Amino acid sequence: MLNGKQRAYLRSLAQKEEVILHVGKAGITEPVIAQAKEALAARELVKGRVLESSMLTAAEAQTALCEACGAEGVQVIGNVFALYKRRPDGAKIILPRD
Repeated sequence: MLNGKQRAYLRSLAQKEEVILHVGKAGITEPVIAQAKEALAARELVKGRVLESSMLTAAEAQTALCEACGAEGVQVIGNVFALYKRRPDGAKIILPRD
């Protein structure tokens, strides 16, 4: 579970990230989940966008992907969201302590 300081740090890192996940009108499908898992394993911090054709909001998409991938939601702004999942074999992103 992320505390406020850690979430703020991840939000600052997410600003510089490019959107790599796209949720379209089909919603959260198996290929989207697989892509999210793969990206989280490689990067730890992933940014996604919900397209206008989707029936989901960014918050709903973020929640569904967090549950499917075991990740934590970092932030939602408009139709963009960010996810974080620490790598078990060694973190690339060092989070601040309390």
